[in-house]
Formats: sequence, structure tokens, C-alpha cells
Amino acid sequence: MPQSEISEDLIAAYRSTNYRAGTGEDGITLRVGEYSEPLSRLFAQSGHRCAAFITACNPFGALENREANMKACADLRDRLDRYVARPDQIIEGMGIGSSGAWPPEKSFLVLGLDLETSRTLGREFGQNAVVWVGADAIPQLILLR
Repeated sequence: MPQSEISEDLIAAYRSTNYRAGTGEDGITLRVGEYSEPLSRLFAQSGHRCAAFITACNPFGALENREANMKACADLRDRLDRYVARPDQIIEGMGIGSSGAWPPEKSFLVLGLDLETSRTLGREFGQNAVVWVGADAIPQLILLR
């Protein structure tokens, strides 16, 4: 496997991030490498067998201002609407780093988004990685560089 251009520290930060989709009792927190019973139930209810957690914030791990991040997220949301059959397949969320050193990033959990499309969109929006989940409901960190 080729070496990633992404630093080990940044990869570790991505792995320790809480990927939170939705709010309140319906919210789901995903962690890389950890089985998610709530997501498994959501897959069963929705009929989907995969999902991606994706953002457009802070391309290539460089901190952007709030306005630039919100514009990028709005552009990503517009692109996501082309890939889903129903708007309820897109659940707004936040990537929340465990150290608190980085501001939360607006993100989306997209039900039914296959791995290749997830990679394509992540690269299009300058992301180092996306979190993708297959039918096993275990989130995987997918490095893009």
C-alpha cells in the first residue's frame, strides 16, 4: 500500500474524531473502527447498506474562515442532492475532534453513497479523507491523498 501524503498526527486526529449525524435522541455518533448499532438500525429501516460521512470544510487540513467553510458546505450539499433519490438520505452533522483544538466541521451523513462516489466527492472538495461505512456498520477512514 502506498504511503499517504497525510501526516500520521492528522490521521490519528481523524481516527479519534466523533462524527455526529443528526441531533437529540435521533443523533448518531460514529467512530472510526467501532461498530455502530444505531447506524445498523438506520440501515435496516432505510434499506441502505452503506453511507458516507463527508465535509467540504478546511480543504487539505488547512483551517478556513467560517464563511468559506459554509459556502463550501452549501456547494457540497448541492452536489449531494444529485446523488440521492430522496432528501432524507442526507443527515446534517458535525465532525468534532476529540482534542478540542479544532473547531467542529459541518458535515453530512449520506445514506446509500457508494465508496467510489464518496472518494470522488471528497477529492472534488479538497478533503484528505472521508469516513465510509459498509453494511457491517463499522466506519472506515478512507484516505484520499
